[in-house]
Order: sequence, then C-alpha cells, then structure tokens
Amino acid sequence: MVFRAPIRSVATAARQSLKIGMLPADGIGREVLPGAKAAILALGSSIPKTEFIDLLAGFEYFTKTGTALPDETVEVLKSECDCALFGAVSSPSRKVAGYSSPIVALRKKMDLYANIRPVKSVSVNPEGAPGVDLVVIRENTECLYVKQETQTVGEHGKEARATRLITERASRRIGELAFKMALERPRKHLTVIHKSNVLSITDGLFRETVRAVPTLPGVDGKYDDVTVAEQLVDSAVYRLFREPEIYDVMVAPNLYGDILSDAAAALVGSLGLVPSVNAGDSFVMGEPVHGSAPDIAGQNIANPLAAIRSAAMMLRHIGYGDGADRIERAVDSVLREGRVLTPDLGGKSKTSEVVDEVTKRI
Repeated sequence: MVFRAPIRSVATAARQSLKIGMLPADGIGREVLPGAKAAILALGSSIPKTEFIDLLAGFEYFTKTGTALPDETVEVLKSECDCALFGAVSSPSRKVAGYSSPIVALRKKMDLYANIRPVKSVSVNPEGAPGVDLVVIRENTECLYVKQETQTVGEHGKEARATRLITERASRRIGELAFKMALERPRKHLTVIHKSNVLSITDGLFRETVRAVPTLPGVDGKYDDVTVAEQLVDSAVYRLFREPEIYDVMVAPNLYGDILSDAAAALVGSLGLVPSVNAGDSFVMGEPVHGSAPDIAGQNIANPLAAIRSAAMMLRHIGYGDGADRIERAVDSVLREGRVLTPDLGGKSKTSEVVDEVTKRI
C-alpha cells in the first residue's frame, strides 16, 4: 500500500508487549477482524508479544443495552491499549432515539482527527507501477459530522437544519498532515478539495487554512517541493473516474472525504480492498472502509483484505514498518495471483480461505 511513513515517530525498542483493542462491532466486522488478528499473529517474534483486548461497541450492542459506545470501552482504549482495530458498524439510515454512531464518537473521544485512506491498484507485474495510487486524507472530527440537527415546523411543513462546523484549528492540523504526507511521496502533489464557490465561509475557511500551511511559523520552506492544486468536490469526483492518475494526496473536509474515498474504491475493484487508519497525535485505530454489509453477514464470504491492510497501516503507524511490509506484500501477492478471492472480486473463496492464503504468505 501507499502509507509508508508513520505520522508520529514511536520508540519501539523498549516495548515488551503490544496491546491491541479489538472492536468488531456489527455485521461482517465480526468476520473480517479475526483475519486482521491472524495476519498480525503470523508476524511472530518480529513484533512484541501481542495481546488482543476484545471491546464492545456497535448498533447491535445499542439495541441490547441502550448505548452504542460504553464508557468502559473508551477507558480501556485510553489506559490499556497501544492501538486498536475497528470492524464495521450498522448505523441505520432512519432516526433511532438515543443512538449515535460509535465510530464517529470514538474519533472525537480519542481525538483521532485524521482518517487516512490509501487507494492503490495492484499491477500485474510486481515491479510495475500501479494504475491508481492516491491517498484521501479526511478531516475526522467536524463538518456535518458534529451531528447538530434540528427539525421544526414552518409555514410549509417540516424544516430540518444541520450545523456544519469548520474550524481553523482542525483545518490547520489536517492540512499540516496532508502536506507532510505529500512531501513523503514521490510525486509530492497535494489537491485541496472544497466547494467554496458556494460555501464561501465554511469551505472557504478550510481552503484558506490548508493552503496557508507553508506560511506557518517554523515551516521555513519545508514544503517548497510540494505542488498544491485545488478542486471543487463535484468536479473532483468526475475527474477521479476519468483520470485518477492526476491525483496523489487529496485532503478534504469530513463529508467530502468520506464520499471521495468510497468512490475511489470502485477504481480498484471493491470496498473490500480499501483500508484506513483513524489517527491522532497519541493513538491510531485501523478501520476497513467498508460497512457492516448485513446482506452477506454470517456467510463467510466477506472480503477480509481491507481489514488486513488496515492492520498493516496501524502497525506502520506505531513503528513496525517491516511487519507492515510483510503483510502488504502477502496481500498483493494473493491479489496478483487471483486464485483465492472472495465473490466481490469475482472469486468463489470463503473469508477464512483468503485469510489462510494471506497468512501462509506472510
């Protein structure tokens, strides 16, 4: 994959053990997260002795208890875990009294302000260049995801309103991360995604703040080699499908980033291939981009590769780049060979069979 350098440098030499919080949550999350665990265990002694801590969250848990994210889960993540993996959540499209998405809440409570989603195709030739190789960096804590909505009754019936929050602080730190990642990639190209021709205040603030990162005190020309472009979000989606090769690193507010990265998954064949990490300054949580897929849950046909790749991204972030490389090479090898694939990729293999094939190659 394309996520090569950790966002923060973590001293790993003194770590005697590695504690990973496991939040399978709903649907196929419970089927793909074991695959990520198996991939990590396949690394053996090349990483510290690993302990997996099972934690509760999700819509199904909410239906049983009235809470989607127990305080105990957050406390254990903060006090006991070095990192975490999240499966998938079945957030309903209808309003459910008292329910709020646990993954959205986790990003806020753990201050995981960056959602980093690499989208990369696998070339037939191991030495060949991929046709698609981009990263979507999504601001993770605000925009419409602050979930401040009201509904009133006006002269013409019901009226619904949502608050969209864009702050200079959040835009600056996601911008700093985007510039840093662009600088570390060969093309050194950054595209700022917005709709400030219409949303001139909110998207205008995001655009201006991100573009101003090279002028911040202490930067001193650090990003002179980064080429900066910008694109309106609607035309960005169009160009993503027509000419994906123009993009390298894309940075966007929360909602746009969510939509763009899901759309980009179509370029590489399936949502089941696209990983991500939710990252802050002191914690990281891997999360496959796909949802809970209730239509296939329980059938052992869900694609585990996004979860496995998310585990690799998580490991790289906390300093285990060699282990991450081994996992990623194994996944790429399975995809390149094309013999053991789940139905979303045109194959007939089971989830467990794909996991076994990857772990054998690690």
